[in-house]
Amino acid sequence: MIRAGRHHLVRTLADLAAQQGVGIDHYTRLKPYAAEGFPAPISSEGSRTRLYDGEQVDAYLLGRPVPPLPEKDDDDDLLDRRECAALIGVSPVSWKTYKSDPALTKARVEAGGVEHWPRRAVRAFQESRPGDAAPKSGRPRNTGDQVPRDQVAARVGELLDADPTISAATVTARLGVHRNTGQDALTRLRADRIADRIEADPDLTPAQAAAQLGYPAGQVRRATTRAETVLRARRAAPYLADVATALHRAGWTTTQAAPDVQHPADDHVVAVLVLDTDQAPAVALVWDERHGWRTALSRRHPLARGATVPPQDDGVRYLATGTTPPPDALVAALSAS
Repeated sequence: MIRAGRHHLVRTLADLAAQQGVGIDHYTRLKPYAAEGFPAPISSEGSRTRLYDGEQVDAYLLGRPVPPLPEKDDDDDLLDRRECAALIGVSPVSWKTYKSDPALTKARVEAGGVEHWPRRAVRAFQESRPGDAAPKSGRPRNTGDQVPRDQVAARVGELLDADPTISAATVTARLGVHRNTGQDALTRLRADRIADRIEADPDLTPAQAAAQLGYPAGQVRRATTRAETVLRARRAAPYLADVATALHRAGWTTTQAAPDVQHPADDHVVAVLVLDTDQAPAVALVWDERHGWRTALSRRHPLARGATVPPQDDGVRYLATGTTPPPDALVAALSAS
């Protein structure tokens, strides 16, 4: 977390590399931040982007005692998504949905390219959350879902927390949503949690992880398949972050934020990187774990429906070789295309 009043001191690994006068690739290879005594990250454990307190880093580099951070919680502390979720007692997956609440959207602060929210805003949101007032008999005929789409995952997550054996039919009855809506949310949440369990214990199979979580075997076949895809997506994330950094360094993106990895069909992984500068040789890039990198025809809709793979033509170009070419090789292939 970023302690109150220290937002301006936040530094990323790229900032630390620049401070030392080296490139980010060289810096992450040397890993000076792993040395004994180097200040601990202020980002939560497991965060994709490491954040540091600049005052602490400066003191360490000057050979001075590293000043401690405030220990007392403050309403103006800035929390990342994992910390927000922990504060109100939900999963990070649920927070991804909650954060679209207008009050939280207004309070959101970006630090080091990472979304944060003030502690006071998270607490206020928790206090204002309505109770479960959804109809108990399911969605009335000829009506829309009774829970807004951007809140379904969070609400289903709460039901799953309370009863791991819950069925899509029960979700439909409790929340008044369409059966397909409830089933999809339930599958996605179970898959994410199965993946979390396997990351904690890599010797587990998806079926074993599901059993440990209390999920009935007959309800999770699709979720276990998706969990394997989720795990591959998470493993691909560091590589995609390196590519995002290389594209930014080439001057083709305005930020070096890593792309969100997607798995639209449950059984394969894709990601999109939008190239948003005038110098960029394409409007966007798509990565598909089955086929590697290709250019996209549209910045707004870079993925074809269902993430199908378009044929190569004058508009779509496949780049480099292999599914995970080195970032520099991808930049070179894009430059030459």
